[in-house]
Amino acid sequence: MIRLATPADRESLHELYSAFFSEMPDSDYFGTTLEEELGQVDEILGDGLAFVAEEEGEVAGFALGRRKRGTYGVLSDLYVRPEARRRGLATNLAAAVAEALAERGATHMSLFVEVANAPARAAYASWGLRPGFLTLVSEIEELRRRLSTAAEAGPSFGSVHVQTDDIAAVTPAVERFVPLRAANSEGTVVSPPRNGWIAVYDEACDRDPQLLRRLARELSDRMGAVTLSIGVERGKVVRYLLFERGRIVDEYLSVPEYYGELPPGDAVALGANPTVVARLTGADPREIRTLARTASAPGELPPADELLGQLAAAMKIEGAEHGYEQAASIPGAQRV
Repeated sequence: MIRLATPADRESLHELYSAFFSEMPDSDYFGTTLEEELGQVDEILGDGLAFVAEEEGEVAGFALGRRKRGTYGVLSDLYVRPEARRRGLATNLAAAVAEALAERGATHMSLFVEVANAPARAAYASWGLRPGFLTLVSEIEELRRRLSTAAEAGPSFGSVHVQTDDIAAVTPAVERFVPLRAANSEGTVVSPPRNGWIAVYDEACDRDPQLLRRLARELSDRMGAVTLSIGVERGKVVRYLLFERGRIVDEYLSVPEYYGELPPGDAVALGANPTVVARLTGADPREIRTLARTASAPGELPPADELLGQLAAAMKIEGAEHGYEQAASIPGAQRV
């Protein structure tokens, strides 16, 4: 039986909430003590938004609600004794809170759940609850390390190289991409063919490496051509991607875990494939294997701009050592 909790249930609520509090693996995250939490339980009990599930005269679970400003209410706490679970009590308790909140004018109900709590998340999703707000958490030391790294980072720049001598085909393909880039981009430059490659430089792509990779994919897909996006990110790492008919066939990042820890397989996948590079660019695979090393930190490799130049030269690519700002000075370059 689900019913509204009364003052007579206070002792049972405190007992169950203490058990609930002890099961929370990250209870310190909330920054409150059990005594403070129990004080809030008493407040909710007094507000008439505490419900209990009763079985054979004993309280087997509880649900607590809070009315927020505007149209939102909160299912703040929900707990059922372990031996009484899988009987639908949690569902019925949540329904009681939702009904009470609706009677008080709420049109939405939210709740807090840990990302790692997969069973609870699955249950809530089946009730129709979906992500609305996201709370991000980090250990302070890890956050300080990453913020320090970001503060020391330099600029990003890069270019896209299309394997063709037909600049008349590349330019309109680039023009189709221009509306997709950042609205405040200064412009795009297309260079004449050099060693069988036409280079494309874009100011917005220099600021956003993801946009650079998107441009390379778009051009490869539209033209059915081999394209290469290559550049320096944050002044620290070198990344290239090779596309063939719009599909990534090789990717390299000089420090695979520069942006965060990766599963071992994903980290290995960011190492160069010399055979693929040789097939698509004519590079010597032994030279690519020597140059395209990966490391756990940028300091273990040559400076990023130097490494970029070495890789580009091995692939017989010209003009990869700079970005948009210097591209306008290339003889024969066209602004798009």
